[in-house]
Amino acid sequence: MTDVLTSAQMRSLEAAAIASGAVTGLELMERAGRGSVEAIFNEWPELQLAKNRGAAPQSVFCGAKDDPVPQRLDQNESSLWRAVVLCGPGNNGGDGFVVARLLREAGWDVAVYFYGEAARLPADARINCARWMKIGKLHSVAPSGRFDLIVDALFGTGLSRPLPAELSSVVETVVTQSLLSDPDNRAKIVALDILSGLCADSGRALGDRLAPAFAHMTVTFQRRKLGHLLADGAECSGVLKSVDIGLSAGVAGAVALIDQCAPGLAKKAGHKFSHGHALIVSGAIASGGAARLAARGALRIGAGLVTLACPPGALMVNAAHLDAIMLRAVRDAAGMEALLEDARITALCLGPGMGLGAREAGLLGAALQSGRPAVLDADALTMLSQDAGLLDLLHKDCVLTPHAGEFARLFPDIAARLAEPATTGPDYSKVDATRAAAKRLGCVVLFKGPDTVIAAPDGRCAIHAAVYDRMAPWLATAGSGDVLAGFITGLLARGFETLQAAETGAWLHVECARSFGPGLIAEDLPEELPKVFRAMGL
Repeated sequence: MTDVLTSAQMRSLEAAAIASGAVTGLELMERAGRGSVEAIFNEWPELQLAKNRGAAPQSVFCGAKDDPVPQRLDQNESSLWRAVVLCGPGNNGGDGFVVARLLREAGWDVAVYFYGEAARLPADARINCARWMKIGKLHSVAPSGRFDLIVDALFGTGLSRPLPAELSSVVETVVTQSLLSDPDNRAKIVALDILSGLCADSGRALGDRLAPAFAHMTVTFQRRKLGHLLADGAECSGVLKSVDIGLSAGVAGAVALIDQCAPGLAKKAGHKFSHGHALIVSGAIASGGAARLAARGALRIGAGLVTLACPPGALMVNAAHLDAIMLRAVRDAAGMEALLEDARITALCLGPGMGLGAREAGLLGAALQSGRPAVLDADALTMLSQDAGLLDLLHKDCVLTPHAGEFARLFPDIAARLAEPATTGPDYSKVDATRAAAKRLGCVVLFKGPDTVIAAPDGRCAIHAAVYDRMAPWLATAGSGDVLAGFITGLLARGFETLQAAETGAWLHVECARSFGPGLIAEDLPEELPKVFRAMGL
């Protein structure tokens, strides 16, 4: 796992490095600018070649580090790549001045639009502005014409208010004019750190506009920010590249990004009960499919035994579908209590296809009173939202897996705050909401979505985002959430701690979808696990 930072945490990391004497702010700005240009050229190698010639330009970064004046180029202006760098009034603008200077040194025709007053720039940004002005000028109105590259260095992660309307108009003019000048050669749009107007902590637009509306690539520094992964952040950011600027220290309280699987999945020697016994509670005769999907997921992920508990009338239909999964008839809460006298049952799953009613509420209450690790999904979440008495039975070994609608029913006040329009930053985020929910109920909450957030009551939090190179749109299919519930239940049965089980289950869920690819249906997910495990070397 790697850390994902808030804007405040990133500022703290930079300040600590500067205060220690390990680096200066000017050096960090130079590293950010150089890393951005390298990322641009790595993403689009053709931009390193002299335009219309197919040969390298005469000068690439030809100026010395402390001498920004480039060598004179013999190329005609018409043969140069053209860039416009949009610089704002803070340090993000300072990064933009570095990018502009380095592009000019690489042989580009560069225009810089500056929003602000040079005399009011932060010290390091002011120095880089002066370096640029030795070789170029600042535009106070939107530069016109065709551009091959548009760099957004207006506000970055520091924005705490909506973008001014006049600034949005300038950016729109630049983008539109470039497109009209050459409809067949659309400019590449690159955002430095984060797209201007996007809250770096929530991934939501502050106000009703972004400038520009999207990026083809975002270059962020040192660590991904929450806003790159949450809400609309990934959709707006294009390709996301992280540039190491030499800040190696960790940050207390940072959110973890689940980008690999936790250890402990390999089975060791033992018998079936050595690997746990998962109990999945099913609904009536016509609604058992969801529980069967969960049961299959629990079995495939390595639980030693899986039992499906269903009403007596549903035994035959479940028996027709299941072989390796055992069946038990459970009539009511008393039957559940009797079944749970078996101490070898190590984890429970309630909710998928379970149904709603007095019988089901009794089963849920008996399961929670047993104190066993439990995954609560679907109908179990609805019952919790309707019965405060059931909520009171939740304990630290429970994992709740709501989607947005279920979350709103369980936590209407938290959901309402999350849904409020974003007008100031840092905005209330899905991370904030999930942490608040977990703390309130005293158990792990996995808030589902492409930007899945998982939080524990003690504040530990992780994001599993199926975005960028982990995008898995095929998971938007009926029953996939039931399989996820089964994966987590199977891991709990095997002895995984609740947060780790939720994190690992979420990661494997997406890996299975990515491995299978288009055409996926929920039944395919458990069957893809062996292939995923083999690829992991298990």
